[in-house]
Amino acid sequence: MYFFLVILAIIVCILLGLIVLIQNPKGGGLTSNFSSSSQLMGVQKTGDFLEKGTWILAISLMVLSLAINISVKSGLTKNDNPALHQTIEKASKPTAPSTVPLPSLPAPQKGGKK
Repeated sequence: MYFFLVILAIIVCILLGLIVLIQNPKGGGLTSNFSSSSQLMGVQKTGDFLEKGTWILAISLMVLSLAINISVKSGLTKNDNPALHQTIEKASKPTAPSTVPLPSLPAPQKGGKK
């Protein structure tokens, strides 16, 4: 499932890149090529199509990213390796004693040499 989602996300990224490259930032892009009166889609319709395609691909890329994240996290919890569980239990237990005695300090001397 994970690899299928990753491949699908890569395909969406490539399509999104192509749609963005087709568009011109100043509104020319693909719509400027359809200047004749015998066109199938008008200039405004082509721009709307590219804009809707960009939004759809961007939203689908976000949803795929979330789905990949969920599939990876759910795949990690299904590991039933007993050696791994023992290692985690050993690491979670403290190894040092909870109370450590402090070293005793010598008492200060009164009237000694300075």
